Amino acid sequence: MTSVPKAGIQQFFRERGLRCTPQRFAVLDFLVKHPGHPTAEEMFREVNRSDPRASRATIYNSLRVLIDAGLVREFIQEGRSSRFGAHIGSHHHFLCDRCGKLEDIAWFSLKGVPRRREVGRRQVREYELVLRGVCEACSASRRPRKNPIP
Repeated sequence: MTSVPKAGIQQFFRERGLRCTPQRFAVLDFLVKHPGHPTAEEMFREVNRSDPRASRATIYNSLRVLIDAGLVREFIQEGRSSRFGAHIGSHHHFLCDRCGKLEDIAWFSLKGVPRRREVGRRQVREYELVLRGVCEACSASRRPRKNPIP
């Protein structure tokens, strides 16, 4: 997901009938290049370095437009700041219980996804899977000692 050229990002806007303003472009470009699911504040700091005209309000407004257009997904974590990710390809997520890191996981189909009759008159647009547990880095740092001291 980190190698989308400028023309590709502009195409995402055209396909959704959105104006490709410099600020919207900067937000989506940042998310494509930084798949670590940053917060709005992290985006503001980085985007503002290259474009001082980008205010916090501009970042939040751009995010809302991009979310509504389906180009960005917001991840709301209880007790934490929302995180954001470019939504330009199908994938699942893994959320670490210890460090809070949110990682993309390659898409795989699930057996047993509810069929239409099981969800009634609801119209399912899409589904996502968030796996929760302990990431590789936290698992490695919390290994028990090989020779515990008695």
